[in-house]
Amino acid sequence: MNKLLSLIAFGVALSFGTAHAEDKVKTPQQGKMAMCNKEATDKKGDERKAFMKTCLGAKKDTQQSKMKACNTEASGKKGDERKKFMSECLKKA
Repeated sequence: MNKLLSLIAFGVALSFGTAHAEDKVKTPQQGKMAMCNKEATDKKGDERKAFMKTCLGAKKDTQQSKMKACNTEASGKKGDERKKFMSECLKKA
């Protein structure tokens, strides 16, 4: 009987440890919030609010928007020259 209780207690302890570890995984929004907070350490009041609003609302360029911009810049190029240009353009941050 004692062994059974020990095993149950051990199982419960393991389940709490796993749940606690899963709680620490940040969502993309939490990661963005942490990054914006770090960048806003020198700002206060309305300036900080405005910065946070802008920072949290900013969206990264999507692959589709990069492709569109690079295609526009590549007009007039053909063949290998175009392929090389597109490859380099799409790698840019």
